[in-house]
Amino acid sequence: MSAVPTVTDQSAPGLTLGSVHVETPVVLAPMAGITNAAYRRLCAEQGAGLYVCEMITSRGLVEGDQHTRDMLVFDDAETVRSVQLYGSDPVYVGKAAEILCAEYGVAHIDLNFGCPVPKVTRKGGGGALPWKRGLLARILEATVAAATPYDVPVTMKTRKGIDEDHLTYLDAGRIAQEAGAAAIALHGRTVAQAYSGEADWDAIAALVEHVDIPVLGNGDVWEAADAVRMVEQTGVAGVVVGRGCLGRPWLFRDLAAAFAGEQVATLPTLGEVTSMMRRHAELLCRHMGEERGCKEFRKHVSWYLKGFATGGQLRRSLGLVDSLATLDALLAELDPAEPFPVSELGSPRGRQGSPRAKVALPEGWLDDRDGSDCFLQEEATEATGG
Repeated sequence: MSAVPTVTDQSAPGLTLGSVHVETPVVLAPMAGITNAAYRRLCAEQGAGLYVCEMITSRGLVEGDQHTRDMLVFDDAETVRSVQLYGSDPVYVGKAAEILCAEYGVAHIDLNFGCPVPKVTRKGGGGALPWKRGLLARILEATVAAATPYDVPVTMKTRKGIDEDHLTYLDAGRIAQEAGAAAIALHGRTVAQAYSGEADWDAIAALVEHVDIPVLGNGDVWEAADAVRMVEQTGVAGVVVGRGCLGRPWLFRDLAAAFAGEQVATLPTLGEVTSMMRRHAELLCRHMGEERGCKEFRKHVSWYLKGFATGGQLRRSLGLVDSLATLDALLAELDPAEPFPVSELGSPRGRQGSPRAKVALPEGWLDDRDGSDCFLQEEATEATGG
């Protein structure tokens, strides 16, 4: 058993974003196909935090795309509805923000300016968009204007820049502050890095010094100790956790304990992990129906069992599970007493990949930093990974 380091400075507990206060300064990063209502409920059962819905597209919401609206499902236990919005057209993003506030009772809107997926950056969206300072300002201003009558805070998430030669995060922080954003989250990697290499926490610290609004740090938070270290090293108001919680929703329990100045055990046995797997599948089936819920659960199996001595055939069978009864039978074959693989602590989870030699951008994108009159075509049905 091991203990989690604790935060020694408790002068400002929790995280305040405009009208929203979160007991623990931790935000679940939106992840496509992962942070649905079931997973958000599962994580929230472990500890306090702000749990953000999967990223949705502004134009899809405004034009009534059914797939987009189907993603806007919230669990009955969600008292604070938080959604990340993707868009590159100020008009559509503003209208989408109003719809979220008026029709869905959303309490917090986050804008995605950090997605590194080539099909997004190729159109000037995601992590490429902050290069156009004027366009970024127009989108933020339109969203804040739409959300303000509902007392809904708007935040944004971004990266360091397109690559090391085209950094944007300091300008983005200034623009976010001037536009009335409640906070800015910075992933300490460039678009070119995607999820490879190490996150630059020095850049996060530089942004903290550069702006007066709260800064949230994102990147390489694999354990509660990493979150504590990030706060101490950078001065951020909170942390954003993405891949670190894949197959480990109990990480939010550890984070809540660390930020409350407590210590908790962090090494669940395989039996405790299988109980979490069963709960996850149950929640997915409750929201989606048993057949679809079990299919959605399959992608999580390898994350939950990472490092455990589970046979290949059993893993393959779990990756094809089609009912809760089948899942129960397969989980019963696992050794509940097997200890947690300590070798997995602090190691990267989820996608990593390699850095890109060249980021896909619209032709001539780097020639102009303003972009106030820039018009980008946004697909109504485009689904992207945040």
